[in-house]
Amino acid sequence: MIDLEYLEFLENILTDNRKERFLNVLENRTNHFTIAVEDIFQMHNASAVMRSCEVFGIQELNVIEERYGKSIDKEIAMGAQKWVDINTFDSVKSCLDSVKSKGYQIIATTPHEDDCLLEDFDITKPSALFFGTERDGLSEEIMQRADGFLKIPMVGFTESLNISVSAAIIIQNLTNRLRRSTIDWHLTDEEMLVKRLAWAKSSIKDIKRIEARYFEENPR
Repeated sequence: MIDLEYLEFLENILTDNRKERFLNVLENRTNHFTIAVEDIFQMHNASAVMRSCEVFGIQELNVIEERYGKSIDKEIAMGAQKWVDINTFDSVKSCLDSVKSKGYQIIATTPHEDDCLLEDFDITKPSALFFGTERDGLSEEIMQRADGFLKIPMVGFTESLNISVSAAIIIQNLTNRLRRSTIDWHLTDEEMLVKRLAWAKSSIKDIKRIEARYFEENPR
């Protein structure tokens, strides 16, 4: 449970414009879809995917770092790491188990004999969308456990897109369709409070000193 008094204390430090901005952004955030990237060799691509998540309202990004274990490129992310929740996993299995336990179906974004075109994808089900490496695509483990396959329709000679471009196209399409639908895709009230607290803390300079002083003066 969120300490509402502490949240109010922190938000009183922020400007009214900042607080209003947080509320407006949260109204467009969703956990109905989550994104997962697997062992992206060029980490700036993973950072760009995170930026697309932030821009189009996806709250969570799952990063599998089984082989490369690099860190998010902050310059490419353009501050998105402050606003998107990043879950890191050291194995494919742990990521798959995690999203499954949260009720997501696993969707592999790759051409496949049983694939679905982007415009035909059923947005009603909570889905974890997996994107693979630039060189090898998604691992066999993800392909075997996938509940469905999704691809972007292409009409040119080139048969693939850069992962960050593919992710941006898919995320933008699905989130736009979601907002036009009657699906209950918004964050819950509790999830919004959690993010308001996290975002307030990330926006205040010297937060550790301010936090220590508050709890010293307001012991629980």
